[in-house]
Amino acid sequence: MDISILIIVLSCSVLLSYGFDLISSRTKLPSVVLLLATGMIIKQVTSYFNITIPYVEVILPTLGTIGLILIVLEGGLDLELSGGKHKLIARTFVSAILGLVLSMLVIAGTFYILLGEKFYNAMVTATPFAIISSAVAIPSVRGLDTRRREYMVYESSLSDILGLMLFNILVIPSGSGWESAAQFFKSTVLIVIISIICCFVLLYLISRINHHVKYLPIISALFIVYAVGKIYHLSSLLAILVFGLFLNNTELFVRGRLNDFFKNDLFEKELEQFKKLTAESAFIIRTFFFLIFGYSTNISALADIDAWIVSGLILLAILGTRYLTLKTTFKGNLSPLLYIAPRGLITVLLFLSIPPQYLVKGFREGILMITVILTALTMMVAVMTYKKPIEEEEEHEQKLDVS
Repeated sequence: MDISILIIVLSCSVLLSYGFDLISSRTKLPSVVLLLATGMIIKQVTSYFNITIPYVEVILPTLGTIGLILIVLEGGLDLELSGGKHKLIARTFVSAILGLVLSMLVIAGTFYILLGEKFYNAMVTATPFAIISSAVAIPSVRGLDTRRREYMVYESSLSDILGLMLFNILVIPSGSGWESAAQFFKSTVLIVIISIICCFVLLYLISRINHHVKYLPIISALFIVYAVGKIYHLSSLLAILVFGLFLNNTELFVRGRLNDFFKNDLFEKELEQFKKLTAESAFIIRTFFFLIFGYSTNISALADIDAWIVSGLILLAILGTRYLTLKTTFKGNLSPLLYIAPRGLITVLLFLSIPPQYLVKGFREGILMITVILTALTMMVAVMTYKKPIEEEEEHEQKLDVS
């Protein structure tokens, strides 16, 4: 392909995604659905002209991993630990872990009953479907009231982290469950120590580097930390979240003399620039990931009735367990939070990385794509029909939350 044509195609893809984002903000139609549909259309057009995109099986997980790192970093940079957020963080943590475990068990039970596979394999295969995708959820809740929007941002970000950690526990090559748990505990402690060291080093670099290129080298360093951690089976995504939280809440960790050493007068301004760069980078990676995922999808697999039935059961499992979770952790009207549980980038990425020995046999090819679409459309309907509560009702709910 001519290089000029390639540049035009890539640039048009970004502009198209930006247009989808604007459409999504007005119509509440998730941009991920539009990107997936566009990817499928591109597949049909390129097939007609006998054009193929090479190395899709390598590009897709690579983009997914980079996107996941940036999305978790972006989420961490949006989370505040001060200002009375402790109760909210505690509730969303319980909601994320409870929803993750319950939905995983129910979905695994569905796979076990329908496909007659080992229950352990069913749990591994079910784990990606149990995780709320912050890449899809966070942009979709911009129109909600502050209380529900914050709840969703915290819960989906924590669901990504906890879900990835759970997945790593299940696929760690160990002799027994206790060995896996012990190895996970060691890796978590180690990654926390590494994270703290990296946080202070990177904070020092941000405050001291005067070169006009500052943030991309820091993001590249985070990629290296993640990759090295993955090689040694560490929960390296936790390091990314810790760094984001650390930067956005330095007043809690950097005090006294440390404040003079690690921060400067321009830090707040530089932090805002870093946030913008992270958000825009995540947007670009997310764009190409979902376009290529749509491109790689076998459209004929979407006509599989069995795949639709299984996906429908997964959706029911997600909504049923989410109802129990929110009833336990959220006070007030559950709408539309009950229906905001999209599956997206992290679901696809983890599913593609399931070791062959743990993948449920007979798993229909179209289930992954159909589930992503169904959860996105369910979220769309809920957000479109949602009306912000009047001030009196909102104040009442906030009083309930404080008590």
